[in-house]
Amino acid sequence: MSVAQENLAGEILRTRVGVMTHLAPRASLNTEDVIQELIDASADCMEQREIQLVIDLSAVQVVNSQALEALIEIQDKLVRLGGWAKVIHPNTLIQDIFRITGFTEYVNVMDAAQDVIKPNTDRQRRLGDTLVEKELLTQKRVEEAIALQKKTGKRMGQIIIDKGWASEQDVLMTIGEQLSVPYVRLRTGIYDPDVANLLDRKTVARLRIVPLQKVRGAVTLATADPQAIPSFDEVEQRLGCRVYPVLAQREEIMNTISDVYAGNVDDIIMVGDVDEDFEIVENLVPEDYSVIDEMAEGSPVINLVNSIVQRAVRDGASDIHIEPGRGKSRVRYRIDGVLYEVTTLRSDLHPAIISRMKVMANLDISERRLPQDGRIQVQTQGRAVDLRFSSLPGLYGEKIVLRILDKNQSLLDVNKLGMSPDNVTLFKSLLDHSNGLVLVTGPTGSGKTTSLYAALNYLNSIEKNIVTIEDPVEYQIDIINQNEVRENIGLTFSSILRHTLRQDPDIVMVGEIRDRETAEIAVQAALTGHLVLSTLHTNHAIGAITRMIDMGVEPYLLSSALIGVVAQRLVRTTCPACKTKYVAPPDLVTRFGWDDQGQIKLSRGRGCTECYDSGYKGRIGIHEILKADEDLQRLVTSNPGRDELARYLEERNIKTLFYDGLDHVRRGDTSIEEISRVINL
Repeated sequence: MSVAQENLAGEILRTRVGVMTHLAPRASLNTEDVIQELIDASADCMEQREIQLVIDLSAVQVVNSQALEALIEIQDKLVRLGGWAKVIHPNTLIQDIFRITGFTEYVNVMDAAQDVIKPNTDRQRRLGDTLVEKELLTQKRVEEAIALQKKTGKRMGQIIIDKGWASEQDVLMTIGEQLSVPYVRLRTGIYDPDVANLLDRKTVARLRIVPLQKVRGAVTLATADPQAIPSFDEVEQRLGCRVYPVLAQREEIMNTISDVYAGNVDDIIMVGDVDEDFEIVENLVPEDYSVIDEMAEGSPVINLVNSIVQRAVRDGASDIHIEPGRGKSRVRYRIDGVLYEVTTLRSDLHPAIISRMKVMANLDISERRLPQDGRIQVQTQGRAVDLRFSSLPGLYGEKIVLRILDKNQSLLDVNKLGMSPDNVTLFKSLLDHSNGLVLVTGPTGSGKTTSLYAALNYLNSIEKNIVTIEDPVEYQIDIINQNEVRENIGLTFSSILRHTLRQDPDIVMVGEIRDRETAEIAVQAALTGHLVLSTLHTNHAIGAITRMIDMGVEPYLLSSALIGVVAQRLVRTTCPACKTKYVAPPDLVTRFGWDDQGQIKLSRGRGCTECYDSGYKGRIGIHEILKADEDLQRLVTSNPGRDELARYLEERNIKTLFYDGLDHVRRGDTSIEEISRVINL
């Protein structure tokens, strides 16, 4: 089997496997640039007579109507050339979009849900009888409902829902089966904002409908009444296209209308109400609290801001992004390393939201031309949470990012970093040295700082003088002397480190080695009896050696100082709420040498409300640990190249990041797709 990869720099990963070509978008298909890149990639494949395309949606969180049209058009072109297109690995949200739009009638979808509604052959069967047959209702209740129907003229289903005899979801799903109309759960991502805005708010609120997607001249319309023919006729007349109704709960429809139009600051249903235990610590003074529910009475903007923050903390977000755009502002949360859009707001609300956050961070609300940084502290669910505020002026206004520093969510225990038992033992052996240099490497957001904090917690004791140099200090740890970099007054990493060495430290943690001066001082400190912990931005453990030498550290000094290097990444773990097992495909078993281990079962998340339909919830670390032995020290002294260092790793059979990740895949912690995404294979 021949395999070739290209287009690694763009958003579409292209892989040739035998006679088939895999196109894997690495971002959601809801922006014009990514969709156009997919179209261009498919066109290039056709020019090269690659006419059997597999489009892998593993990394795609959501699609819009433009993407659906593009995928159908790609399929049509391939069929005319005698080929085909298949879509694989759509998440649950995208499967729902495919189902309600009839997308699967045009394109073959693998891994799609099998619960397709079959045409009902007995249209005369009464709703009450069907609910009784499903044991959702008693015959006595059916008779009561019939009597009420005769008196009030209401439909049977509405009477049953109003009385609370059966849930609205059960009733609507049953009606859908009778009428061959699909049922869908409305949530963020199920609708295309551009399609939803084809009708004005007054119209959709009056008709209690929401346009969801538009494919091949047909609009998918969410409604709680599949027999509201006058409403469908009005929509068809206004939009000039066909209407395909799908059933959804009334409350979800009204909530979605509020989210789509964001017409009232009081409508914060998608964000949530503020609990009474949520407080802001003004000016970072613990004794001075302002109770949120009291302030909410005075300003709905305050309530909106507080609810955005509280939901982010509850959902385990690491960052909140509030981004201005043309006509609206977008609120997104970064959860497990991936951004999810949670709501949109009117653009005229954006300045008020920014001003409120600047007040909370004690910043100048009149300064809108320059970036600003600050800190906010809130108390929620009985604990304090720090927020790092950052603003950046842009084309449509200031973008705000709040970094959430929740100490309760941090892993300050070496044994809980996700390391294998062998790696935990090896990491502790590095930390048990009395002097030397330990480096933790990886890209931004790979958990390097968390690992350093866990290491400090492991080393912390009253007998040791531990000093840290950070930018900024993220978590406060007792006994440890923590110092913050302030470059505006000359307090850089190198200057603080130089003065720190006069403070009789046993252990020094340098947040990051960024320049030659810091690198040289860190190495000298390691050589003069101190244990130095720091981070570097390199992709692999072995890259730390070449990076330090490239910075100007003499190889003979580095070889004597270096104890070991830990490279790491964070991968998302399979959501326990929707986790499913499946048998590993034979080609996967062969590729990774699992043939002699019997039938291999792996796990995958189907997507649910607990995980934003991603199939993943939470993260775990994968690691590559390189311990500096005598052979490596001799090799470093000779100023080796990358090839020599890679050969050293191979000869000693050191477990790489990818193969450490495979161990987690075998244990059912994560998926092979997630490991490949993070390691960029």
